[in-house]
Amino acid sequence: MIVRQEDISKVRASVLQQLGNKVLIQLDRGRNRVDVQEGVIKGAYPCVFTVQINDDNENNPPQLLSFSYADVLTRDVRMKLC
Repeated sequence: MIVRQEDISKVRASVLQQLGNKVLIQLDRGRNRVDVQEGVIKGAYPCVFTVQINDDNENNPPQLLSFSYADVLTRDVRMKLC
């Protein structure tokens, strides 16, 4: 799949509009492994955006995960507003 700069700009603009909102993240880990987590979009930067994941287990600290906009275009990461 060819990722064009215009497509990345559209994804970046969409993520910027959703800053601070809850999202459901579906991560394709390969070999039929998929992780689904809920988090909040915390930041959007020129090449990546960050999502803070709060674990249901109180002993685990919150995680800050980063994803590239190309991950969304290639469907390695899928996001859905909660």
